[in-house]
Amino acid sequence: MAKKEKTLGQVFTAGIIKENPVLRLVIGTCPTLAITTMASNAIGMGVAATIVLVCSNAVISMLRKVIPDKVRIPAFITIIAAFVTLIQMLVQAFLPSINDALGIYLPLIVVNCIILGRAESFASKNKVLPSILDGLGMGIGFTVTLLLMGSIREILGNGTWFGMVINNGSVIQPILILILPPGGFFVFGMLVALANKLAERKGKPPAKLGCGACPGAQSCSKAAKGGCE
Repeated sequence: MAKKEKTLGQVFTAGIIKENPVLRLVIGTCPTLAITTMASNAIGMGVAATIVLVCSNAVISMLRKVIPDKVRIPAFITIIAAFVTLIQMLVQAFLPSINDALGIYLPLIVVNCIILGRAESFASKNKVLPSILDGLGMGIGFTVTLLLMGSIREILGNGTWFGMVINNGSVIQPILILILPPGGFFVFGMLVALANKLAERKGKPPAKLGCGACPGAQSCSKAAKGGCE
C-alpha cells in the first residue's frame, strides 16, 4: 500500500509539534543547551536558524536534480554555509549584542544537524514549496523550544525575562544553577520527559535518542560507516 503523501499544512506543522527537532527528534541539542541562558539569545539563534533552514531548503530543492548524488553532502554544506555567512555578517552589522551573546554558535549553524538533516531527508526529495514550509515549520519548532527553555532558565535562574526584572529576590531567590550548564541539562530533560508523556497519551512513541532519530543518519553511515554526533 502506497504511503499517503502529506498535505502542505501537515508538512508545515510537523516540525512544530509532531516532529519537533529538539523535543521529539532530539537533534540540534548543542546550541539548545549552550545559548538558552537568556530568552533573547534563544530568539536570536532561533530566527537565524529558521532563515537558514528556509533559504537552504529552497535552493537545495531547486537544485535537487542537478547536484550529483556522490557530492550531495558537500554541496548541501556549501549552500548552507553561504546563507550562514550572510546571516552572520548581517547580525554582526546590525545586532552586535546578539552576535556577542551567540558567539561561536552562530557560525556553527553550518553543521547544525537539523539543517543538514532536513536538506538530506526532505529538501533533496521534494519540490520547492513543501521544502520551504518544512524549513519554516522546523525553524518555528526549534525557536519555540529555545524560547521556552531560555525563558524558564532566565526567569528562575536570573530573575529576569528579556532583561526585565521579574523577580528581585524578595519573594524567592533565583536558582543560579539553572543558568549554568547543569541547569540546561535539567530543563532540557524535564521538557523531553513532558513531551514524551504527552506523546504517550496520544499513543505516539517516545522521543528517540542517538542516531536513530537523526534524519541524516543513513547518509552518515554510508559516508563514514559510523554514527553521527
